[in-house]
Amino acid sequence: MLNENIKRIRKSKGLSQEELAIKLNVVRQTVSKWENGCSVPDSSMLISLADELDTRVSILLGENVSESRADDLKLISEKLEMINSKLAKKSIMKLRMLRGGLITLCILIVITFIVLTVMHSSYLDWNFNNPEIAVAGTILHGFEFLFVRIAPVIFLISIVGIICTYKKRPAMKSQP
Repeated sequence: MLNENIKRIRKSKGLSQEELAIKLNVVRQTVSKWENGCSVPDSSMLISLADELDTRVSILLGENVSESRADDLKLISEKLEMINSKLAKKSIMKLRMLRGGLITLCILIVITFIVLTVMHSSYLDWNFNNPEIAVAGTILHGFEFLFVRIAPVIFLISIVGIICTYKKRPAMKSQP
């Protein structure tokens, strides 16, 4: 909701992302990330953003508040915390999907190596006078030739990727 409101209000004011970024002293990519829902502005930036767009923070956040409240900053912080929490969960899901894909790739490489080992390149003993067998044998030999040279590199890169997705995040300090 926040990202759509920022984009809609910015466009209604006739501002480009670059122009808004200059007014807020940020780079254009920051405004783009806000509008695409990849990140959210912090509470002080949200107030500056509302000022530059000549609107209220509550409208940016998608709330229709008719009267201002004394605890608006607290409400803004809670709303931003909720949005950040959703973004964090989305990021964790992407990371898990990436890790799962890398693990699947490693498993497929190992299975393929096992199958090729069991075959012992038996297709080399085929009668290549038959054109259909010759084509199949050539394809198998080409696949095996490339696979044996490329798969170990892909396997190692995948292992490194899996390890990197398990890197420890800094522990959050508890507030008294």
